[in-house]
Amino acid sequence: MDHAAWLASTTEDVLDPDLAICDPHHHLWIHPKNTYMLDELRSDTGAGHKVESTVFVECMSGYLAEGPEELRPVGETRFVAEVAEVSAATDGAEIAGIVSYADMALGDSVEAVLSAHIESGAGRFRGIRHATGWDASERVHNSHTNPTEDLMAQPEFRAGLRKLGSMGLSFDAWLYHPQLAQFAELAEAVPEVPIVLDHLGAPLGVGPYKDRRAEVREAWRPAMERIARCENVSLKVGGIGMAIYGDGWHKRDTAPSSDDLTAAWGDDVRWTIDKFGPNRCMFESNFPVDKQGVSYPVLWNAFKKIAVDYSPAERVDLFAGTAKRFYRI
Repeated sequence: MDHAAWLASTTEDVLDPDLAICDPHHHLWIHPKNTYMLDELRSDTGAGHKVESTVFVECMSGYLAEGPEELRPVGETRFVAEVAEVSAATDGAEIAGIVSYADMALGDSVEAVLSAHIESGAGRFRGIRHATGWDASERVHNSHTNPTEDLMAQPEFRAGLRKLGSMGLSFDAWLYHPQLAQFAELAEAVPEVPIVLDHLGAPLGVGPYKDRRAEVREAWRPAMERIARCENVSLKVGGIGMAIYGDGWHKRDTAPSSDDLTAAWGDDVRWTIDKFGPNRCMFESNFPVDKQGVSYPVLWNAFKKIAVDYSPAERVDLFAGTAKRFYRI
């Protein structure tokens, strides 16, 4: 069966449909075989959960074809700002924040790029993601930004983050779990910069980490504890539909249920929330990337099941409050 039919093979009633959600991580793109634009986003966010606002995160869409190389990513902000205007003028979740790309290794000179993003963002530009995911194994794909092994340790990279923070902007960090110690050093070095760590800190389950969940956890948890002590770092709780986490959802005959996701990830998710605190954690969809493994309604049902024992105020933070504070929505 095709992927849409596979996702539809598992359906559930939406739990707690009146709980407001800010989805702080999704993409928009036009690919020949996989377009995900406002119509597709609205189909997902409008599928039963009360998603009121969202945040777009960079994915190399709409880059400028001409001009200085460092300024070409500003085209993505311009492209998404136009889509966001439509989202605000029509029924459904509004794209309320934009996170784009700038090369942090430009150091202080990244200011010109950031200023161009701000100008192009129509009031929605919130910060930068410069993905630094790198692994020594050829069986793990490095991030789309082609990072070097020690990028986060470079003085120029840290200077770029300090410039970002001085302009009132935030940083999204996307890296792999073996790099968490390096990320902790970065976060400790720039305590004035608001940072959100994407996708649970990426506990990998492919390549040399395949079928080694317990060993990965033994490395991942102590590093996450250290990061949790950095008060400038928040956490995006999600990414659990991605193939690189090794669950193999996409290989099953039917799509996973929220009970499947809760059984696989509930303990680790609750552990991270308890370490960081609900006021520094935000559930995220990471769509359409996580759509390779789970449908939008089922994913948010799983989050609601995982968070069932938190207080009403803590649930408000996990599903909307933390994201809205972090991204100034």
